[in-house]
Amino acid sequence: MNWIILIIAGLFEVGFAACLGKAKEVTGASAYGWYAGFLVCLAISMGLLIKATQTLPIGTAYAVWTGIGAVGTVLVGIFVFKDPANFWRIFFIITLIGSIIGLKAVAH
Repeated sequence: MNWIILIIAGLFEVGFAACLGKAKEVTGASAYGWYAGFLVCLAISMGLLIKATQTLPIGTAYAVWTGIGAVGTVLVGIFVFKDPANFWRIFFIITLIGSIIGLKAVAH
């Protein structure tokens, strides 16, 4: 169950990064709404990370959490913010995903 909690925490990390990206595209009250979304996603992500690390090894949990956030944020950047998607970016995203899977596979 804590692996599921950790995955959800990582998805909320993607959420707070996406909110930051959207906030820089708008001005005024809209920006404050995105910053509020950032704070909500941040609080949920951190709370779930704390919960997951009560039974999972901290090093593994933190690496998986940041990996999910990194991969998810790059993908949001590519699909939402039109960031470039060249061969090397995709290659290293795939190696990062492989590393995340490897860490989960060897966790005790």
